[in-house]
Amino acid sequence: MSTPRDVAVLVGSLRKESYNRKLAMALAQVAPPELKLEIVEIGQLPLYNEDAEANAPAQWTAFRDRIRRADALLFVTPEYNRSVPAALKNAIDVGSRPYGSSAWDRKPGAVISASPGAIGGFGANHHLRQSLVFLNVPVLQMPEAYIGGVNKLFDDSGALNNESTRAFLGTFMTAFADWIERTAVA
Repeated sequence: MSTPRDVAVLVGSLRKESYNRKLAMALAQVAPPELKLEIVEIGQLPLYNEDAEANAPAQWTAFRDRIRRADALLFVTPEYNRSVPAALKNAIDVGSRPYGSSAWDRKPGAVISASPGAIGGFGANHHLRQSLVFLNVPVLQMPEAYIGGVNKLFDDSGALNNESTRAFLGTFMTAFADWIERTAVA
């Protein structure tokens, strides 16, 4: 087997017991063997300010370098006020600068949103997709992934306890692996 594709996973929630972090861990468990998922932390990134670009914080540089090394991107996010959380938006901004040097450019991506609510973070999912279009990230279109009632899907140890959700996540990750192979830049 060839070397697995390196998938940088960005989790929009910073909460210690985040459902989205648990979901990201479940996605790693059901991912095909040709994908290696790794959560890239975003909570330590200073807020983006173009004035700091001349002497960019080390956290920005390390984050940009990590995203550039990735073969693909997986965004797992809750919805805050019909959009993405501030930490995720900041990470997107940090990775997209300086202008003309975006770390995101042409990396195959996928978006999955999750919420305790019934619509599963639909607003955040689509708002994030708008930013990714501008950043030239080709995003998996189907299957769409909105996980509603996420607060009922994990046991006390954080393990996914819903078999139909596990099956759907497996289907999603298989489609994502295929998408990466079809769109990845050599």
